[in-house]
Amino acid sequence: QVQLVESGGALVQDGGSLRLSCEASGLAFSRYVMGWFRQAPGKERDFVAAISQSGSLTNYADSVKGRFTISRDNAKNTLYLQMNSLKPEDTAAYYCAVDGNLRSAWGRNNYDTWGQGTQVTVSS
Repeated sequence: QVQLVESGGALVQDGGSLRLSCEASGLAFSRYVMGWFRQAPGKERDFVAAISQSGSLTNYADSVKGRFTISRDNAKNTLYLQMNSLKPEDTAAYYCAVDGNLRSAWGRNNYDTWGQGTQVTVSS
């Protein structure tokens, strides 16, 4: 059974930084594309960033480009999201997810397993 467990969410001030982690188990982690998503209260879940199996390819939402960095440590089965220059509009629950289809083309990923989320709150 695949499990994804996020951690690292916190209350932080405008302009601050956080690093989120997502520990994966029950899958051959290095074989899968991974992603981060976020959901603010009353809004839909939005894509934040994605990373290829080796980490050589990344993709970001325009709203976080230049501020967030997605990375992974395949030896530790862990996905990361480094968030810098945080803004109040970044406040949301953050979720990691895996595309379970090994045949998915990069950029056409469908994420089918999700973690429980970790809350990030940025105060102004």
